Amino acid sequence: MHKSRLGSVVIDCRTDDLLSEARFWSAALGCPLPEDVDASGRYIRLETRPGDVQVIIQRVDHEPRAHLDIETDAIEAEVARLEKLGATLASRKERWVVMQAPSGHRFCVGSPYRGGFEQGANEWK
Repeated sequence: MHKSRLGSVVIDCRTDDLLSEARFWSAALGCPLPEDVDASGRYIRLETRPGDVQVIIQRVDHEPRAHLDIETDAIEAEVARLEKLGATLASRKERWVVMQAPSGHRFCVGSPYRGGFEQGANEWK
């Protein structure tokens, strides 16, 4: 048995000015920028209410798009469950797995990183 839930929506931006992109999405979604924002990094996590899905603005080299992150307490078990549903493995990273849904959408599977996981996650057998 393992657990999983939606962890974040990641807005992938091919940009040299990540802060400008984060400012737009912050205003559009009503999610404040963090006080200690680091625009030189790979991503900026907007502030959301405790327990809400995170919104992450990420610098990428590929075409702009958005993807979902699924957080789980058992990455391999969750990957196997999703493969049975029709997803395919796209790549393995050090701390997460990139998968592709039957619709062609990419998404990531990784360990829990926000509070309330034990109370809010789905339980799978």
